[in-house]
Amino acid sequence: MLKDLGQFGDFAGTLKKVQEVQTKLAKAREMLEEAEVVGESGAGLVKARVSGTKVLKSLEIDPSLLEPANRETVEDLVVAAVRDGFAKADKLSKEQVADATGLPLGTGLPW
Repeated sequence: MLKDLGQFGDFAGTLKKVQEVQTKLAKAREMLEEAEVVGESGAGLVKARVSGTKVLKSLEIDPSLLEPANRETVEDLVVAAVRDGFAKADKLSKEQVADATGLPLGTGLPW
């Protein structure tokens, strides 16, 4: 009967590892909330600052683009810069999860 306690030891070790991963993921989330990446388009004429959790923080548009004739171009560049920022935030998120969990880079955080 006492030899069955070995299985509980394995379970306790597994539970400890799960708790360690949860702690690492919480730290990764905090880092991602504070981190910023910059998406760019138009050779840097439009810049989108995005948090690691994909919150658009700010948008910078070079004044040379702010002509009524450039409206459509500016709209396209804004979309491209935001997409670039989100892609960089995704990459950062995947790197943080991989570091925290040891899982492959294909896994991102669900936020």
